[in-house]
Amino acid sequence: MSIIFNAGRLGIAVATAFSLVTLTVTPSFAAAKVQRLVTPGGIEAWFVQDATVPLIAMEYAFGGGAAQDPKDKSGTANMVASLMDEGAGDLDSTTFRDRMERRAIELNFNAQRDYLRGSLRMLKEHRDEAFDLARLALTSPRFDAPDVERIRAQIMSGLRRETSNPNSLATRKFLQVAFGDHPYSRPSNGSLTDVPTINVDDIKAYKQRIVAKDTLKIAVVGDVDSETLATLLDKTFGSLPAKATLTPIPEVTAAKPPQKESVTLDVPQTVITFGSPGVKRDDPNFMAAYIVNHILGGGTLSSRLYHEVREKRGLVYSVSGSLLWMQHSGIYIGSTATRADRATETVDTVTSEVKRMAEQGPTQRELDEAKSYLKGSQMLALDTSSKLAGALLQYQLDKLPIDYIEKRNAVVDAVTLDQAKAAAKKLWADGLLTVVVGRAPQAAAAPVAPAPKAN
Repeated sequence: MSIIFNAGRLGIAVATAFSLVTLTVTPSFAAAKVQRLVTPGGIEAWFVQDATVPLIAMEYAFGGGAAQDPKDKSGTANMVASLMDEGAGDLDSTTFRDRMERRAIELNFNAQRDYLRGSLRMLKEHRDEAFDLARLALTSPRFDAPDVERIRAQIMSGLRRETSNPNSLATRKFLQVAFGDHPYSRPSNGSLTDVPTINVDDIKAYKQRIVAKDTLKIAVVGDVDSETLATLLDKTFGSLPAKATLTPIPEVTAAKPPQKESVTLDVPQTVITFGSPGVKRDDPNFMAAYIVNHILGGGTLSSRLYHEVREKRGLVYSVSGSLLWMQHSGIYIGSTATRADRATETVDTVTSEVKRMAEQGPTQRELDEAKSYLKGSQMLALDTSSKLAGALLQYQLDKLPIDYIEKRNAVVDAVTLDQAKAAAKKLWADGLLTVVVGRAPQAAAAPVAPAPKAN
């Protein structure tokens, strides 16, 4: 349903409406409707009104994210996101957080590759105060020097821990190999050299460039009527700048496999990150790629990688892979961990299984079972207002239609075996980009000295 609010009176135009099946474990949520709402001030949101519980959840995003960090100041977006709820307007950090805690208001921000995202959750009775606090955080964050330094210290502490974390090192190295000098290669949380150079002026400049109405997407789910929500949205977002000032980000294809990099780290388990160029969300073959990824290593106990690497050979505890899509690229990335002396065997087994999938594709039975799983799991994943709001926001960012939840199962069912095989070949025919973090091969192979005998 498209709701257009005009000054002076309420105009309602019905454009699209559909039912969501099983949004929670109780059948009373089965008839929720997604509406397109446009406020008198021109703020647009996707909205599900649900009075089952007296809660309201809002998810929203601005285009930009970590890709907009200055080249020599990676982590700027992350610092901005970490500071926006640390005091705003005439409320210092302590007072601002005290007001949230007294009303059990949850307000958070986070920086992703392409977006600066925010979330707001509150009881219905505290909606006015919650939306007002969000307005303050968006329009007049304080960025007080003591708060900046406290957040910087927290980020630096985390970055130091990452220097000895094999998973963090593997991911960072993989992105460097995959994306070279592109902004996607830079760590979203910054680096030990860049974060100390980010000053208050950098933080304010980033916020001013990014937080604007032209890239804003909003999703709201909860116990509020459309007219009240329109007023709240106009008050919260209406005074933001009209247009963001974004640095153009070029399209990029991840580096062509096969390539292998190693990082030496003296840890008991070797971490292996592997991947390849992926597909963007608007690729016509995206769903076919999504399904074959599920079959290969989509995180379930029935995946090929799990069966071959863990169950059959006992090399690892878990192994999985995912498709990650961004505005300007897409990648396939997977990971696992094993004993240092079995790292080579693990890499060879993963590589062999990926090659087999590329050459032969899935079977019809695998395809049918994957479709069944993906159709069922989608609805089970939307069992709270916050999860549903997050999904509706992501659909907007992915430029999907407002009735996508209703159409998704048909999109899954439409994937043929030939399309799945073609997708597997496109993803993995060239092999893998592989990063191994752990002990050097000679150290891993060195015999363990016998324990001294007790006297």
